[in-house]
This record gives sequence, structure tokens and C-alpha cells, in this order.
Amino acid sequence: MSFKFEKLIIWQNAISFGEDIFKISQNFPKSEIYNLTSQINRAVDSIALNISEGSIEQSNPEFRRFLGYAIRSLAEVVTCLHKAKRKNYINQEQFDYLYAKSFELMNNFGF
Repeated sequence: MSFKFEKLIIWQNAISFGEDIFKISQNFPKSEIYNLTSQINRAVDSIALNISEGSIEQSNPEFRRFLGYAIRSLAEVVTCLHKAKRKNYINQEQFDYLYAKSFELMNNFGF
């Protein structure tokens, strides 16, 4: 027994991406706990949350609307990654890895 969204590869990838972001954000300075750390974690969680919410008992246009929300959250995560890199909270290698995962996730939305 499982929910429809649990079978979606895009949801599974969003969950995995969220774990990667959470791990790396734990190394941000404590002064960022209510700012960048919170923002990036809320945004990355929103990706999978919108995918799951849109997949339950929704029409195709409604599901696409929720996927649009998820993509906007992904863009927010990418912006947070840029900010983290500029503030030297993550190095270039970490940025490149997460940026590539972001790009891959974006291309799996099917638009």
C-alpha cells in the first residue's frame, strides 16, 4: 500500500535532494539559523510537499499548477545556494554538486 506520489520519480528525487540540502545547511553559521538555513530548508521541503499535494485527487491542470509551485521553490533553493557560496558557507565543489542536482531535478518535471 502506498500513496500515488510515492511512486513518482520526481517526488523521490525531491526527497533525496532535500536530504542533501539539509545536511549541507547544518554547516551554515548559527547566526543564519533563522535566515538562510531556515529559508533553504523550507524551500527545499516545499518542492516535495507541492508535488505530493498536487498529485492527490487533482486534475492534470491542477497537478501542473502544483508542479509550478514546486519549480518556483526549486528556483528559491538555487538562489539560496548562490547566496551560501558567496558567503563562503559552501565551497565551489559543494555548489557545483547541488547545482547539478537542482538542474537535473528541474529537467525531470516534464514541462
